[in-house]
Amino acid sequence: MPELQGAFSVRINMEWQNGEFTISNERSRLQIDAIHKFLTEESYWAKERTREQTETAIKNSLPFGVYKGENLIGFARVVTDYATFAYLGDVFITEEFRGRGLSKWLMETIMNHPDLQGLRRWILATRDAHALYEKYEFSALRFPERWMEKTAPNAY
Repeated sequence: MPELQGAFSVRINMEWQNGEFTISNERSRLQIDAIHKFLTEESYWAKERTREQTETAIKNSLPFGVYKGENLIGFARVVTDYATFAYLGDVFITEEFRGRGLSKWLMETIMNHPDLQGLRRWILATRDAHALYEKYEFSALRFPERWMEKTAPNAY
């Protein structure tokens, strides 16, 4: 079996500025406590997630933190092979900062990230943010009969 040569070409430490707000994929800047607190206390999809699961999920994803100064006020992560497929998950802006266009800016930043171009398929799951994601060309499954899933009993 041939061995894969070279290292992944994933960019690191990218930042985007919009007035007083910053989006960064710098892992050391992420505030895991704040992310985990939001996911388990504010989200509908991760209420039973353990701290270890949150850490592992972030470690194995391309994360995007949204900041006002040094405070994390939003987050998203992309699970991807950087060639064909991406799953967008754990997207949030804290309630205090909603209504300022930050979720749109976060989505634009993710969708325009240089390492996420040319993918064949993006997926996500949402209960209530269809209008946001439709602006970025997400839609219902084109061929739902081709998709299957295996979920935990308590999956959202």
